[in-house]
Amino acid sequence: MYYTYILKLSNNSFYAGFSKDLKLRLKKHQSGGVRHTSKFLPVALVWYSGFETKEKAILFEKYLKSSSGKAFRNKHLIDN
Repeated sequence: MYYTYILKLSNNSFYAGFSKDLKLRLKKHQSGGVRHTSKFLPVALVWYSGFETKEKAILFEKYLKSSSGKAFRNKHLIDN
């Protein structure tokens, strides 16, 4: 199982990523071990979904980073 996830950063922005081990990846984010999010601690997991293949998880992560994916995220996946 692979996971696509959304984090809320301390500057109120969002970060989308994917991982095979969601718990470990979240610990890395929270400890400052991920360069992109380390400046915006603490981070909070606000959404995740499991996918059967790595390819599907990556495709959904890429979609969430697109402009239409951000609109979808804001309307359907996170509480505003």
